[in-house]
Amino acid sequence: MPNSDPKRLLVSIHDVGPRFEREVDQLAQRLENRIGAGKYAMLVVPDHWGEAPLAGNRAFQARLRSYAESGVEMFVHGWFHRDYADHTGTAYLRAKYMTASEGEFLGLSAEVAAQRMADGRALVEDAIGRPAAGFIAPAWLYGPGARDALARSGFALAEDHMRVWQPSTGAIVARGPVITWASRSPARTASSLAFASLARTALQPLRNVRIAVHPGDTTKDSILSSIDRTIRSFLKGREPARYRDLVHAAA
Repeated sequence: MPNSDPKRLLVSIHDVGPRFEREVDQLAQRLENRIGAGKYAMLVVPDHWGEAPLAGNRAFQARLRSYAESGVEMFVHGWFHRDYADHTGTAYLRAKYMTASEGEFLGLSAEVAAQRMADGRALVEDAIGRPAAGFIAPAWLYGPGARDALARSGFALAEDHMRVWQPSTGAIVARGPVITWASRSPARTASSLAFASLARTALQPLRNVRIAVHPGDTTKDSILSSIDRTIRSFLKGREPARYRDLVHAAA
């Protein structure tokens, strides 16, 4: 009998918005050549750093709708993607070492987080003409306020570095580290390349493997080559899947 719960490969493009239109198109074409049209997710930033608003940009909204109609899942990815909060303690360390001032939802109050989630959802859903697949915080970082707001948001799915879950119930539908790359510095690039190489073997037993790519990845051939090798490695005995498949499998 066929396996009713096959191994899955979930791939996503982060930081989708007018600021990185060319890079997003490049990554989308690369993914479609390797896993098929529409078999990946896009994480949409409503106004990247307050400099690239999706609102009013009808041309880019039309591009998002076209991608969504082809099957691409659209997640709301923060609002600004920029972290303007002053952090202390553990949050300061996470903000400083896990991201370059990109963890927008790490220090927000529940009220502010909820408003940005709702506004982002309304904007993205209006653009694509269908419900958003879920919410994923920039840099996968959630503070207490963001977690509280997310539980009440009505989003179907959320994701961090180590899991995918249903915010309304807290039910975890996938576990394991996301494979991603860093282009900010030679040291970070080298570290991410090393992790991807290790992951191609170490994460094979996982039921669900997640790969995330970013616009900055297009600036380094070494990263693009690593992305290709990693996708090829996990496609052996594994199906390209969508995040909603995780919910169906858990039902």
